[in-house]
Amino acid sequence: MASVLLTAWRRAAVVAALMLAAFTFNTTENLPVGLLPLIADDLRVSLSSVGLLVTGYGLTVAVVSLPVAHLTRSIPRRHLLSGLLGLLVAASWMSALSGVSYGFLLAARIATALAQALFWAVMGPVAVGLYPPERRGRVIGLLSVGGSLATVLGVPAGTWLGGHSGWRAPFVVLGALGLVALVAVAVLLPTSRPDEGHAAYGAAPDVRRFAVVLATTALSVTGAFAGFTYVVAFLDEVSGFSRDSVSAVLLAFGVAGIAGVSAAGPLLDRFPRATLTVPVATQAVALLGLYLGGGRSQVAAVALLMLLGASVGPVFMATQSQVLHFAPGRTELALAANSAAFNAGVAAGALTGGALLHAAGVRGTFLVGGVLTLGALAVLTWPATGSSRAGSNGQGSGSAVGTIGDW
Repeated sequence: MASVLLTAWRRAAVVAALMLAAFTFNTTENLPVGLLPLIADDLRVSLSSVGLLVTGYGLTVAVVSLPVAHLTRSIPRRHLLSGLLGLLVAASWMSALSGVSYGFLLAARIATALAQALFWAVMGPVAVGLYPPERRGRVIGLLSVGGSLATVLGVPAGTWLGGHSGWRAPFVVLGALGLVALVAVAVLLPTSRPDEGHAAYGAAPDVRRFAVVLATTALSVTGAFAGFTYVVAFLDEVSGFSRDSVSAVLLAFGVAGIAGVSAAGPLLDRFPRATLTVPVATQAVALLGLYLGGGRSQVAAVALLMLLGASVGPVFMATQSQVLHFAPGRTELALAANSAAFNAGVAAGALTGGALLHAAGVRGTFLVGGVLTLGALAVLTWPATGSSRAGSNGQGSGSAVGTIGDW
């Protein structure tokens, strides 16, 4: 999939379609959070049952990402992405059917999660492969902006639409957006073998550094969600915000996330070390700062929460970029492993925070989150005595002396 085979507008249109698909998938994943009471009342199930539509989705992505990426590694990417987006469209519109049962809705969610698990593994290599190697980071940054917009724009807009037109209406819209992305990918993306092009394999395969990236993802995401899962309770009980103002604070968090991803994206290629190390460090500062000062000043609480928002997105974006660089074999398998680590971290963080609520209180979840993030920073910067490298075909070995900071 050499970049010379495509005109500039065609490459840009494919990336825009993948950004739209990322936005649609991420909005679909989190939309039930804003529609919990509506879905529960309509389907006559408990709020916790509706909550399973979100947790079950994330756990499915975590479990199946690597296996499905392995099983589909030989399918041409245009065909595969078209099929995944077709599944997204079908599941979205099936979710919006009148009289749909809870079990049917859950099945549609699991089907969408299966599609998303593979989409995130394939999307990066496809988009990056359209451009020269030196532009990898900028392309990953654009895709991350598309996914991040779901939090700031997609979920709030879907929640508003659901409140005015019924909870099924947002799923109709999401299906339509998925269809636009599907048509663009099916028409504009050329058919080629999955192992063709510079993005099919890591630029500098290294088993140890790849493992460090995965560990950084898992620890940092677990730390972030140990606290953030309970951020509404924190803002209410610790910082003293009213219910009306909590939405504005969370909007500020989302806007900061978009700003962080937008600012870091163009720097990934030039400063690979800093664009990962700095946001991990600032995430730790934000979480520990909220624990120490989130109850003393509402201004400080908002500022620290915005710092957290500006850190979480760039951390995952930078790990994705580093996975493309250090993948010891095929990049889609490596990205699937990183996606699995991310979603496992989300689940582990929520469970860890929940287990600590009674013992340490909601403030304690942010303390533990900060400590876990410091653990990620320690793993990331720990001096290494050697490095295990693999060639572009996933074989070979060598050694190097340095630290993970030598990236």
